[in-house]
Amino acid sequence: MADETSRQDAPESPGKVRSLIRRALGKRGVLWLGFLAAVVPLAVMLVVQYLWLVDLEKSSSMARRMQLQKRASVIAKEVHGTYAGAAEKLLAVPASRFTDDGVRLIRPGARSDGLAGFRRFFVVSFRTRDYLLFWNETSQTMEVPRLSDETVAVWAAVSPWGVRAKRGQPVASTELTVDERDGAHRMILKPIVDSGKRLVGLAGVIVDEGTFTTEVLPKAIAATAAAFGDNGDLRIAVQDARGHTVLARGAAGAPKKGGVTWRLSFVYTDWWLSLTDSRETPESWARRNFTFNLSLSAALALALLAGVLLVLRTASREMALSAMKSDFVSNVSHELRTPIASIRVFGELMRLGRVSDPEKVREYGGHIETESRRLTQLVNNILDFSRIESGRKVYVFAEADVAEVVREAVATFDVRVASAGFRIDLRLPEKPLPPIRIDRAAIDQAVCNLLDNAVKYSGESRDIEVRVEGDERRVVIAVTDHGIGIPREERERVFERFHRVGTGLVHEVRGVGLGLAIVRHVVDAHGGKVALETELGAGSTFSLVLPIAAGVPGPAQPA
Repeated sequence: MADETSRQDAPESPGKVRSLIRRALGKRGVLWLGFLAAVVPLAVMLVVQYLWLVDLEKSSSMARRMQLQKRASVIAKEVHGTYAGAAEKLLAVPASRFTDDGVRLIRPGARSDGLAGFRRFFVVSFRTRDYLLFWNETSQTMEVPRLSDETVAVWAAVSPWGVRAKRGQPVASTELTVDERDGAHRMILKPIVDSGKRLVGLAGVIVDEGTFTTEVLPKAIAATAAAFGDNGDLRIAVQDARGHTVLARGAAGAPKKGGVTWRLSFVYTDWWLSLTDSRETPESWARRNFTFNLSLSAALALALLAGVLLVLRTASREMALSAMKSDFVSNVSHELRTPIASIRVFGELMRLGRVSDPEKVREYGGHIETESRRLTQLVNNILDFSRIESGRKVYVFAEADVAEVVREAVATFDVRVASAGFRIDLRLPEKPLPPIRIDRAAIDQAVCNLLDNAVKYSGESRDIEVRVEGDERRVVIAVTDHGIGIPREERERVFERFHRVGTGLVHEVRGVGLGLAIVRHVVDAHGGKVALETELGAGSTFSLVLPIAAGVPGPAQPA
């Protein structure tokens, strides 16, 4: 009575619930229910996306301007990096050179390309009789310059530094500084200090404007083109301090309104970059993108609607496959952890010297070897299954004695299960069988998989029988256990990938559901078949029937 009550109180299983829904709605009702379940969220998504696109249209103009500003800032940084890097190399002058004898021996720093876009290199010394020296590129020497606009510009730029040097004020930073008071002679200066942070001199370069406009700026603009996806519609211009355009790149024609301007940040800071779309304003660009995105969304919606029925047809199968794969991953993880843990434990005991008895050492070594064989078999099954699934499994056929192959497989497997009390009774034919063309490794693996299956489902029984017999037409390899057997409804599915018999032992028996699937593929590749005889509670017999025929079987197809 209590059992009846518990059964009545038990919740309906998911399978029963699905069955009730199918009966209540019918097949068409279930289909329409699935259709609505897909269409309603899609309609909501389209409405939300439309509202989002409307908002995007409003903000795209600002986003476009921000993109133009970003590119302008990157161009300015490229210019900064070009000049700062070159100046740092050229102005790397040691303070020890600022003596009467050493100042004329000063040379510009590392130079692979002359003065790298600078018109003049010079040094100013506050501790020697030669106050200002210019580098003569022709004679490769430092010389006292003649009076010129350049020398006047340099004197004007370094005079504040001279006052600081006279007062002995320490210099906190030796970073590069830029002097642009004379637009025709812009210069970069680097303070040179002694160990006490007192100013001993300056090293400087005068920027060459021609190189700046013909080389540095074009390279900086080109360096950003790929990163920002320049499609040729962007016009980039550079104006000097008087507003004259000194450089223009990109699309020709009158620029539209709505562009951006950006001031250079290191040298030529009174020059401006201007970036504009020559064909459309940011507002028209935003409207065009809104139309494109809305059309694309509508097209995608139609494509999704067209695929809903197909998705509904395959959803059930895919969910079942996903569940099988999840079980497969879980089972593989368990199968891998168990032998690895055993190998690690026995290995650590032997490494730490806690086992000195030779018999124990052999026993532990046997355990390690057994678990290693088990792990190897699992990995081989997974790798073979992967090759089978991808159609890359190749069998190498050669004439062999099947009885000998089975004997070796049983001998190898017997070592693994002997410690668990299993007894394998091998029965071979009295007369030698004719050799047949087989893949020895594949047949060995198939036999081991059948033995492994027999061990797992033997229950309390510990007896397994292996028979090899044949005649002039075929060879049969049969593996028999006396375990739990297989239910009638499961017999056609035991050879499917990932499938495991739904008995009370399914959660206790380890496995990944690939062994019998691989067995079937191996036998099919040899042109044979697998036979199954089973009875619940009395055990099962799996028989591999291999034909004796001339020639090599055709290539195996994926399972």
